[in-house]
Amino acid sequence: MSLLVIALFLLLAFLGMPLAFSLGSAALAGLWLAGFDASVMATRLLNSVNSFPLMSIPLFMVAGELMLKGGIMDRLVDFANAFIGRVRGGLAQVTIVAGAGLASVSGAAVADASALSSTLVPALRQQYGLGFSTGIVAAAANLGPIIPPSGAMIVYAFMAGSSVSVGGLFMAGVVPGLILFATFMVLCWFIAWKRDYPLAGAPTTLTNILRELRRSFIVFLMPVIVIGGIVGGIFTPTEGAAVGVFYALFLGFFVTRQLKLAHLPGVLLDAAKTTAMVGAMIAFASTVTFLFTIDLLPMKLAGAMRGITDDPFLFLCLIALMLLVVGMFLESNAAYIMLVPLFHPIALQYGIDPLHFGFLFVLNLVIGMLTPPVGVVLFVVCGITGVKMGELVRESWPFIAAMYGVLALCMIFPSLVTWLPERLGY
Repeated sequence: MSLLVIALFLLLAFLGMPLAFSLGSAALAGLWLAGFDASVMATRLLNSVNSFPLMSIPLFMVAGELMLKGGIMDRLVDFANAFIGRVRGGLAQVTIVAGAGLASVSGAAVADASALSSTLVPALRQQYGLGFSTGIVAAAANLGPIIPPSGAMIVYAFMAGSSVSVGGLFMAGVVPGLILFATFMVLCWFIAWKRDYPLAGAPTTLTNILRELRRSFIVFLMPVIVIGGIVGGIFTPTEGAAVGVFYALFLGFFVTRQLKLAHLPGVLLDAAKTTAMVGAMIAFASTVTFLFTIDLLPMKLAGAMRGITDDPFLFLCLIALMLLVVGMFLESNAAYIMLVPLFHPIALQYGIDPLHFGFLFVLNLVIGMLTPPVGVVLFVVCGITGVKMGELVRESWPFIAAMYGVLALCMIFPSLVTWLPERLGY
């Protein structure tokens, strides 16, 4: 039964049916084969999405979009430029800093890719050409799901169940996210030095730094308030996301004064569309997960894994190889929804820390957003900038290699992921 469900899902997805409906059709076929009444699906669909924690996904999306409409990009770019100044590859590094700043607000790679492509590629292109410029933007956007808050981590925590805390998973991404950020900065400098790109940007002065810090301080208070409140137990992730929405409204209307009432319908509609897509996949996947459970697929997979190796590190390597392939061909939300219920319990049987495994899982699939043929960030950047896919992929490979390097570090040294959550009591 499990084989039929998986094969039918992959076939329908390959033929172009939307992933949510591919899951639903495969689930119906599985119910029929197992002899269940089709009404079972209705109950599963309702119960799976009737969840307070899931509300944090659209709320964080709305908060991020409101911050973008409210002129946050200009302040982030000015702030980064004041600190970096005239260094080799300075504008490229400004883009990475802006991407990290956006990541601390939106938590979504696609939204960050859209914002960075629209605002920074024209200036980047004048200095570096279209290929390298778009490669930088794609890499910077991929910081979104790694540096908290992260929509991907919320989905993972929901699918993994009570053994994974959203706040703990957020904190697990802080140290690796900073390492990846620093690696991207060095990589931009190295490529610019090797290609002899000219120096650009205003000299760094204390006056400029203090001025831009004063202008941007209130922007950077948002992640401090939201994430600090979640970690400190002041409010839940969903309540924190709602606080973020009100903070973004306040900034846009009364501080930057660039947010207009006319922006709100579009922001809400975009959030509703994405939420409906993710919600539909979660709902249909709940039936698929139910079928896998009664077919004892998790137990069979655990037995098969145990037959291959008893070493937790080798298990992580096998999962990384599998997710490398999955990330190339399957949209990341679908991968979380389909695979987390299967492999998270197996990781626990190997004695792997649930936050460690969760972060590695997320990072694997985030890298997949930059790898062809189904790298969604690649398609967003290509669609906005007009760059050819082959050129963008060629310029993105150094950043992809850097992400795999950080992934390997986190696998070899689990404390890079678990140290901060443990210090905060997770």
